[in-house]
Amino acid sequence: MNSTQIAYLYGLSAVFLWSTVAVAFKVALGYFTPLQLVLVAVLTSVVALSIILLMQGKLNLVSRQFLQRPTFYLISGMLNPFLYYYVLFAAYDLLPAQQAQSLNYTWAILLPLLSVPFLGHSLSKIDIIAAIIAYVGVFIIATGGNITTMNFDSPVGILLALLSTVLWCLYWIFNTKDNGNAIVSLLLSFTLGLPFIVITLLLTDTLPSLSTKGLLAGMYVGLFEMGVTFALWLMALKNTNKAANMSTMAFLTPVLSICFISWILKENIATATYLGLGFILLALALQKLLPHVICKFESQLT
Repeated sequence: MNSTQIAYLYGLSAVFLWSTVAVAFKVALGYFTPLQLVLVAVLTSVVALSIILLMQGKLNLVSRQFLQRPTFYLISGMLNPFLYYYVLFAAYDLLPAQQAQSLNYTWAILLPLLSVPFLGHSLSKIDIIAAIIAYVGVFIIATGGNITTMNFDSPVGILLALLSTVLWCLYWIFNTKDNGNAIVSLLLSFTLGLPFIVITLLLTDTLPSLSTKGLLAGMYVGLFEMGVTFALWLMALKNTNKAANMSTMAFLTPVLSICFISWILKENIATATYLGLGFILLALALQKLLPHVICKFESQLT
């Protein structure tokens, strides 16, 4: 296979695995509290990322990168995995998977908005229009389609799902200042995030039970939400000369995820979820694809 075919293979594998994790979240949360699940998943991810780096012959980079910027990675670890996944799993614990998954996917719309105050970026008209459309979709999903009655099934769950998008964006904005190896950086963040997780767990919760099914579900989350899938996506980007194509492929994730949620969790997918997710995907398409179409059209005219 040529590099483009390899890139698509890695990319499709990553998209498929990410599409399954919403189901894994709900299954694992049947055995663990949100914070217990964070611990099991992060421990699994630390092991998986260490093995990946060992196979790549880059494990020696871990100590080198850490010594260069220890405080940076400590803050990064507090944002992700500790705060982000604690809040995300708490949202999934309170909401149907279809709602939590759809709302969490709006991070891609929020990122350019937060890049304005934090990175000094400017907003285009497309960014603003996309944000309005996306958050109309959020409102439809959050109210279950009852937009006139303003009836929210779980206001706390909705707020947590939206807060998770803020934390995820802050993590990525913070890491724009990181020039190290991406997998090494993720391993450092997860390793340094562990003390926050363990201390909070000991103070507010109990250690997770040793249920085989629960541990397998938690390990699945650690492998395919946090660890292996991230490496697959990086390999896809590394082997392609058209990153925009990879971004377009990511649009499949929420659609496939809804299919898995309906099939495996047996959730009855509400009309409001389809409609709201349609608004969110339309907003993402406008934001990600329209600028490329306009640029191509203008280049043809000239």
